[in-house]
Amino acid sequence: MKLSWFVSSVSAFALTAALTLGVGGVAHADGKAERRPAERAAATGYVALGDSYSSGVGAGGYDANSGSCKRSTKAYPALWAAAHKPSSFAFTACSGARTGDVLSGQLGPLSASTGLVSISVGGNDAGFADTMTTCVFNGDSACLSRIDRARAYISGTLPGQLDKVYSAISAKAPAARVVVIGYPRFYHLGGGCIGGLSEKKRSAINAAADHIDTVIAKRAADHGFAYADINTTFAGHEICSGKPWLNSVALPVDESYHPNAAGQSGGYLPVFASAA
Repeated sequence: MKLSWFVSSVSAFALTAALTLGVGGVAHADGKAERRPAERAAATGYVALGDSYSSGVGAGGYDANSGSCKRSTKAYPALWAAAHKPSSFAFTACSGARTGDVLSGQLGPLSASTGLVSISVGGNDAGFADTMTTCVFNGDSACLSRIDRARAYISGTLPGQLDKVYSAISAKAPAARVVVIGYPRFYHLGGGCIGGLSEKKRSAINAAADHIDTVIAKRAADHGFAYADINTTFAGHEICSGKPWLNSVALPVDESYHPNAAGQSGGYLPVFASAA
């Protein structure tokens, strides 16, 4: 999503590069009972889009052919595909991806025969990396100011960027069920967090995660997509909890603030499987 003894040894530049995201229940736009498309996906195809929370950075087991996208065999898309064996599986999610990257480089596998699509995107657009770097290396005031800037972007600009991506998905894969995945709250609150951020910083970061999830869920609903809220499965497994499913500042540095293998299999996979 460890911090105590080596935060000071990690440069702000390295942390910024590493933190690019490539942040339950299931809701549907019309409130109707969810259709179960696993059989349809198996008969057609599944395409996994998005940033590093979907590519699996932090979980290990990376496909060497994926290069800097760092697609993991332990990420929820790969785990779901292995279990359900769709007729085709295209894994184009990539570490660091923004909405524009999804539009320009990830939508190629989508077609009229695509039965299922998953996507997580928006955190990098909102400046996740710079926000976390600011909060790790600076005091409360600078951290909260940077979070406010991120939240202003989330409210004012991100909805339109998400609309472009979601509209493109619908145009290229009109028959697909699309599951939009949210981001987890990063921190356990209450009690100490040895070597970690202050309670004020942790609370503000969590509030920003809730904010982006709310915006993403609204845009997903308006496009008729399912939204998967992973905070129910991640509850009790945040950074500073006894059994975190998110890395704090970690080595290798690019795995910092990302779900670990347990977070992908225990947090993301069951919520996505329920939505799919």
